[in-house]
Order: sequence, then structure tokens, then C-alpha cells
Amino acid sequence: MQPLTISIIQTNLHWENKTANLVMFEQKIKAIEEPTEIVVLPEMFSTGFSMNNVLLGEAMNGETVTWMKRVAAENKIILTGSVIIKENEHFYNRLIWMLPNGEYGVYDKRHLFGFGNETEHYSPGNKRLIASVKGWKINLQICYDLRFPIWARQNPTDKSEAEYDVLIYVANWPERRSHAWKTLLCARAIENQSYVVGVNRVGDDGNNIYHSGNSMMVDPAGAVLYHKADDEDIFTITLEKETLMEIRNKFPFLKDGDNFYINN
Repeated sequence: MQPLTISIIQTNLHWENKTANLVMFEQKIKAIEEPTEIVVLPEMFSTGFSMNNVLLGEAMNGETVTWMKRVAAENKIILTGSVIIKENEHFYNRLIWMLPNGEYGVYDKRHLFGFGNETEHYSPGNKRLIASVKGWKINLQICYDLRFPIWARQNPTDKSEAEYDVLIYVANWPERRSHAWKTLLCARAIENQSYVVGVNRVGDDGNNIYHSGNSMMVDPAGAVLYHKADDEDIFTITLEKETLMEIRNKFPFLKDGDNFYINN
């Protein structure tokens, strides 16, 4: 497990305007000065958190995924964020994990935000995606998933080894519930002894709901390594395996965890 460098982009979004968002994100990615390996974008980064799925949904060979493939290749990065995908007459809030060689993994948001009518427009996923990079295992989730700890809980078959080392949430989480966002990101880090990365947008969306960002990076003991409220920002950090292993070895709490099964 070598050091792992991650960049996050906290930004306002152009409401339901794919072209403007893709141009904006490409400029921001090119502006990252430090060498980086993973770039994380917010939830529904090309449209904003829209329920206009029929108009905005696209196939896996559509505009946004094609853009991700090109940008990941040109910048030699792993690029991730969620987009509106139509597949087999269903719509998904789908996180894409795009590798620079054009291969990708996907995660469909499991916990749809019924309070915001997401359940009326999208179908839920039922499988987690845990990616592997340089010996690091990375669990990828979306926004409202954060409120459901069992979906993120470490449950390795071999208690001497964790299921994952980094937990990433991409989000459009409104400012009015920012206390929950910040608290739960720290809680997920502590209970899973994992780095946690939460990437949120800023600004008003098309429904006049304000988002304060509050993107965060938290270490496996719950210490906040980065936090930014209200302003647009690009931040890069290198995660060290020594910190992760020191915490897990000194406090071997994961081995005492409950075994459980999630019924889909």
C-alpha cells in the first residue's frame, strides 16, 4: 500500500446544463497543480440534483461518460462522480469510477432521497462498489447513503483484514442539514477506522436550495484533515498507509465487529 493522492472539487453547478458543467470541470481539473491520482466530483456533477431524469438521462455511451473517459485519459487520473444514467428503461443516480485506460466501475445509489422525490424518478442499486488502487481499497457511495451506517459498515470475512481503507461520498447535501453531514462523516470514519472523503457542492440549485459545501477529509480516528464551507475550492491531499495501520494496530476494534448480512 503506497501513498495515495486524492483531489476534490467543491464548486457551484450550472443547473441542468451539461455543456457548461463539463467545460467548467475540465478547466478545474487542468488547474490542479499537484500530481494527483484520483479526482472526485460532486453528486450529479453534470446537471445538479435534478428530478428531470427523462430530459437529462443518458446512456453509458452518452455525453458525460464519454467526457469522463477522455478527461481521465488526458490527465492520467481516476475520475469519479455521479451522473443520471438511463438503462433498460430505468434511471439511476450512478457513480462512475473511470480509470485512465477507459475501464470503469459503477455504483448505483442505494438509498434514494424520498424526501426530495428521488424515489419517484430513480431506481435503487443493490451492490456496493469497492475499488482498488495501489493496494488501497476504496468504498464509493452517494450522498443520502451517509445516513445509513450498515451500508458502509466494515464486515470482512477475515477479521484480521478490513474490507476497505477509504470511504468516499459524493453529494448535493443542503446547508440546512450541514450539521448532520459533518457529524456523520466523522462517525463513519471512526466506526470503520477508515479515511473518509466527502465532496459536496456549493451555491443555490434550481429549486433555490442553498448548499454550503462543507466538503471534508477525515482520518481513521475521526480527526478532520480538511474542511471548507461556502466557497469553491480544489484541495489535494496524500493519504499515508502508516497513519491508517497505526490506528488499526493500536486500536484493533474491527475484529470485534458484528457479522451481518444485508438482504437486498
